[in-house]
Formats: sequence, structure tokens, C-alpha cells
Amino acid sequence: MQRRSMISLRQFCRYDSMHKKDPFDGVSSIPCQNSGSMWIPVKQKSSGGRRPKKKIYHRDYELDRVMDLQKKPSLILQLKSIIQSQKQQCLLLRDLEKEVGFVQKWNFMAVIEKYPSIFRVGGGSREPPFVTLTQKAEKIASEEAEARRLMEPILVKNLRKLLMLSIDCRVPLERIEFIGHELGLPQDFKTSLIPKYPDFFSVKVVNGKACLNLENWDSSLAVTAREERLADEGVYDSNGKRKKVRITKDGNYLGPFAFKMSFAAGFRPNNSYLEHLESWQKMEFPSPYLNARRFEVADPKARKRVVAVLHELLSLTMEKRMTSAQLDAFHSEYLLPSRLLLCLIKHHGIFYITNKGARSTVFLKEAYDGSILRDKCPLLLFNSRFVALSGRKEIDSCSGIPSSYGFS
Repeated sequence: MQRRSMISLRQFCRYDSMHKKDPFDGVSSIPCQNSGSMWIPVKQKSSGGRRPKKKIYHRDYELDRVMDLQKKPSLILQLKSIIQSQKQQCLLLRDLEKEVGFVQKWNFMAVIEKYPSIFRVGGGSREPPFVTLTQKAEKIASEEAEARRLMEPILVKNLRKLLMLSIDCRVPLERIEFIGHELGLPQDFKTSLIPKYPDFFSVKVVNGKACLNLENWDSSLAVTAREERLADEGVYDSNGKRKKVRITKDGNYLGPFAFKMSFAAGFRPNNSYLEHLESWQKMEFPSPYLNARRFEVADPKARKRVVAVLHELLSLTMEKRMTSAQLDAFHSEYLLPSRLLLCLIKHHGIFYITNKGARSTVFLKEAYDGSILRDKCPLLLFNSRFVALSGRKEIDSCSGIPSSYGFS
């Protein structure tokens, strides 16, 4: 007999944002007393009247903090783009509501007032008030074109890999638009980027939907970010042969089929858990670039391969994160599991789900050192340089040198 048990889930991401039907409908949540953890819903076997042990999903406060730190930079960069889209490179304040809506307008007004080093308000008795970039902000903003130029080969490579991961080497354009910001694509990528590379991409209508189609398969691109990391760590020698690996007690193994693990501070795995994890880490599995139709869903190796697909998808984004809804949108293209949320929770040493912000977000944990992204692409470096005009100093994740970055 199976029965449903409550697992504490405090302010967790909405399950129905990822699934049309919640398998745990009708189960109410009990507030968690421990602010460092959450309860989550699972099924457990009955233990003859014995109350099952609660399963705790531990918070990672540093990754939660990432979502808090990105709020004001997001507003600054969005306002910059709105101003630059105007013909005269200035925005009448009375038109701000048309651009962002009534509620958001006040958030942008607060940003304009707080950061005079970035935004200058003009106008007088005979002309309506307007906002424009300061001279210093305009100078830094002019560097965006160069950052976009440097991003283009990265975007082309990542788009090709995104299509190679899919079962038919094609993805609906609406799906790519849905994650365009996370990939770093320009808004007009369908006209400014895709037509420039006819050897790589084509747009075809399939089942009434416009799809981006891969024209040529490149085996040299069928290498995952995980495999590249293992090569850097010396798991493979110069001839590509496997080296003898070292096994540690925190879930991290340097084997050729292992994933980087980073457990939350409050998580204390017992020996049984570590033994099971060791067995899983050593298990061979097919490459995520092989067609998923070739494998049985119930096969443990195929299930581990799904983790590799999710890992690679997040690795292709600029900030190594996506919302849960964005991941689930690719369910058909990558044959993701029906209970995607539970899959992510199960592998909490690899992924982290936060409910901070307007939507639940899935992080690739190994990409972050605390709340700092380890590697930044040219566009993120430009964004960091622009928002640095706001003032607070932080450690730049790429250079390790203190630089003006972030917010006070």
C-alpha cells in the first residue's frame, strides 16, 4: 500500500507552473519551523502505522541571494534598453507607464531617482520631463556593440548544441524566444542572426509551427560542459584514456561519469546515502547528444542521461539558470521526465531550486562560487560594467579583482 506523506515545503515554487496536473493535489502544506529548510511532498511506503521521517529540502542562502541581487541590475538594464530604443535616445516620463505598466512604473521611477550617475532627468516649464543616460553612462553603453560582436560566435555554437540535444535536431522558434534572454540572444535574432548562417540553420514549418532546424551535425560540438570540466581536472590523460580516480566522502568523484556535487550546509548524508550516490556516480550512461528515443525510460542509465541533458541545457545559458517553466517548455524536444520537479529535487547536489523572485528558478550549482557566477560571457561582463555605475564594490567572478559592481 502506498500512502501520501507530507514533506515540508516552505514558500516553494508552484508545482503547477511545471505540470498541467499536480499529483499532490489536495495535500496541504505545513509551515516549516526551520528557516533553513523546506518540506517537500513525496510518496513513501507505509511502515505499519509508524510515522515516516520527514524529508527536508535545504536552502542555499547564497543562491537565494543571487535572485535578490539581480533585481535592481535588471531594472537598470531594462531602462537603459528602453531609452536607447527611442529615436532621440530619451524617454518622456509620461510615456514610462506605456512601456512598463502602471505598477512597474514606480519601481523604475525609484531607480531613476536613486542613480543620478546613470540616469539624468531633464525638462522644464515649457517641455515635459524626460529621462536620458548621463554622459558617462552613454560612453559605457557604446561598448555594448563590441560585446554583442564577441557574443555572436558563442551564440551560434550554443544554438547548434541546443538543436543537437533535441530528438529531431529542431526546436520551435517560440521555445527559443522563450529562453532568448537567458541565452543572450538579441531580440531580433530571427532576422539578424539566423539568416547569416545558412550552413548551420534553417527555418521550417512543422505541424503548423516555425522551427529552427539544424543543417549540419558537428561531432566536435557533441561534448558536454561536464566532460570539458573533467578533462580540465585531469580525469582523462592527454591520449583521452581514463586515469585512476579518487573517491571522497562528500559525494564528489573524479570518475569519467561523475557529476560535481555541492550539498547545502545543513545537509548531512549518511553512509547508506553516500554508498548509493557512489554507485550512481560510477554508473556509465549514454551521451545527452545521442537521440533519446534509443533508450528505455525505465533504464537507470537513461535516467542518469536525463540529468546530463538538464545539466547541459543549463550550461548553455549565460547565467547557468532557467525558470522551472522554461525547462519544462522543452519537455517534448528532449523527452524530459513527466515529474521534472521531483527529478531536480532528487539531484539537489547538482541543481538548486529557489522560489525567490516572481518565478521559481533552477540553478546549476557548480557554476557558482557562493553567490558569484564563476565565468562570465562578454555580454555579462558588459552588463556588470554598466551597472557598476551604481557604486558598490564586489569581487568580479572572472578576475578575482575588486571592481565597482552591484548595488548598495
